[in-house]
Amino acid sequence: MRRSHWTLVLSVLTLAAAGSPARGQLLTVERAVEIGRERSSLTVQGKAGVIDAQGGLYGAYSGVLPRLSAGISRSGQWTDNRSGSEQFGGVTLPSLTFDAEDYSTSPGVQGSWAILDLSAMSNFSAARNNLRAARQRENATRSDLTFQVRAQFYEVVRAVQLARVNAEAVRLARDDERRVRALFEVGSVSKSDLLAAQVRTAQSELDSITARHAITVTRNDLAILIGMEASELGEVDTNLTVEPVTYDEAAILAEAERNRPDIHAAEADMTAAGAAVNAARFQYLPYLTVSGSAGFSPQSSSAVTINDTTTVSRTETDQVLRGTVALNWDFFDGLATEAQRAQAKARQMRARDTRDALRRNLAADVHEALLLYDEATDALRLAERAMESAVENNNLNQQKYNVGSSTILELINAQVQLQQANSQRVTALAVIKVAEARIERVRGR
Repeated sequence: MRRSHWTLVLSVLTLAAAGSPARGQLLTVERAVEIGRERSSLTVQGKAGVIDAQGGLYGAYSGVLPRLSAGISRSGQWTDNRSGSEQFGGVTLPSLTFDAEDYSTSPGVQGSWAILDLSAMSNFSAARNNLRAARQRENATRSDLTFQVRAQFYEVVRAVQLARVNAEAVRLARDDERRVRALFEVGSVSKSDLLAAQVRTAQSELDSITARHAITVTRNDLAILIGMEASELGEVDTNLTVEPVTYDEAAILAEAERNRPDIHAAEADMTAAGAAVNAARFQYLPYLTVSGSAGFSPQSSSAVTINDTTTVSRTETDQVLRGTVALNWDFFDGLATEAQRAQAKARQMRARDTRDALRRNLAADVHEALLLYDEATDALRLAERAMESAVENNNLNQQKYNVGSSTILELINAQVQLQQANSQRVTALAVIKVAEARIERVRGR
């Protein structure tokens, strides 16, 4: 695509104010981005999404890993004055009355493992892809945040620069009004000329107030975005250095296809949704589980007392091993599986549509970002030409006014044009910086 083959470096330096911090303490755009990545709400939400996905992965592990538990139990049973009767061949005989005490101690280990559960395996695959998607979404959030912080930072810079331009315009307007008033008092200009000068002064003062308010508003917006108090921002570095470059649209598009984290996140979401659909489908199939337990040195003792005669018994065992292999089939669960499958299918459809839309619109996003950059560089070039013409016109009218061949109104109009050209240049510089940030975002950096 067409690019300008010229290099332009324009620097607008910050005027030092009384009590300003040292230059090393100025808030630069890179520092603002760094703070935003540490403290912004968007950053916190991205990290929380990753932690949430990790929790889902840990939960999915429980379906494919064995479960083990160990314990020791101590139980007792006491029987007092147990009596009754027994019947043999129609003859009822009373049984002896007795007391009994039983104790047992059973230490052991038990475990189970679903060794062939396709649904659990698919859930595990879905959880892994959910985690991958969450990490890519965090990267996408970081990329969006970087662009937003850069754009807002240069809004602050633009507001500061325009406020400076308007402050100079107020000074010139007041000087011109004093000169017009002096000329009016000696009869050199008309009343309408004086009124026009007063109107210009009032308008300049109003523009200056609006520009100062814009600084406060844009600073507050920047502070909110990066997670700081507005009072903590300090002085903002208002240097604007612009060097137009030539971009290769095809190369940027290829880079975006490789690096865009939002596209990678959508693809991971689609893969995870497909695994969730399979997990719901596999729930209709039987699954195989194994379980076992081991008891180590279980002990039991009992004491039975009959007619004041006590009989004591005690048993000890080295170990007791048990094992089970089971084939399970949940062939009907009240349509819970159907509900899970429908939800997974809907999620898969949404994920596929999101992925397709991102890929479908990627070329348009890249092309639009480059068009905006072209427009911004063209606007800067035109603003520079307008600035040069305005400066020359202002100097010419000043010289003509000094020799009496130009009126004060013509000089004022030239100054107004110079102010407007300066404002347009400042705006063009800030727009180029935002356009550069947009290109970095669209290419996935």
